[in-house]
Amino acid sequence: MSVIYKNVRYGVGMVLVNKQKLIFAGRKLAINSKMISWYLRSSWQMPQGGIEPGEEPYDTVLRELKEEIGTDKIRYIAETEDWLTYKIPESLHRSGKHPIIGQKQKWFLLQFLGNNGDINIKTTSNSEFDKWKWLSVSNIIRLSVHFKRKMYINIFKEFKPYIDNI
Repeated sequence: MSVIYKNVRYGVGMVLVNKQKLIFAGRKLAINSKMISWYLRSSWQMPQGGIEPGEEPYDTVLRELKEEIGTDKIRYIAETEDWLTYKIPESLHRSGKHPIIGQKQKWFLLQFLGNNGDINIKTTSNSEFDKWKWLSVSNIIRLSVHFKRKMYINIFKEFKPYIDNI
């Protein structure tokens, strides 16, 4: 169970950069009826995941990379100075005792040290993505779901000097 505080899920996000300075993006797999809306089916995102109780953010990064894309062939470059947040549209809120209305995330910039064959998005029966590709920063922003765009813009502003030097 992920750490939840005041209906906000705490998590991490990963900007995984290859040698060509392109960013890993996955197309989110529709997992329930609320997520079958056209804008989620056709949007792309960077890997992210919830922090488990007692887990440190970077440990979550390593776990989520293995779970979501099947590799840990990375080198840590940087992390966002602050935790970043986004709100989930009300139509997508999870119902129940603690409905999730947003996420608060620490983002990490990672250099991918492997090759495309090292990536496997079908590592578990609960795969996050149905497709993946390397995208430019502008294409990730353009193809991301609308409620994450502002956060993605801020992430790339903060990480630009590092990405330029990879």
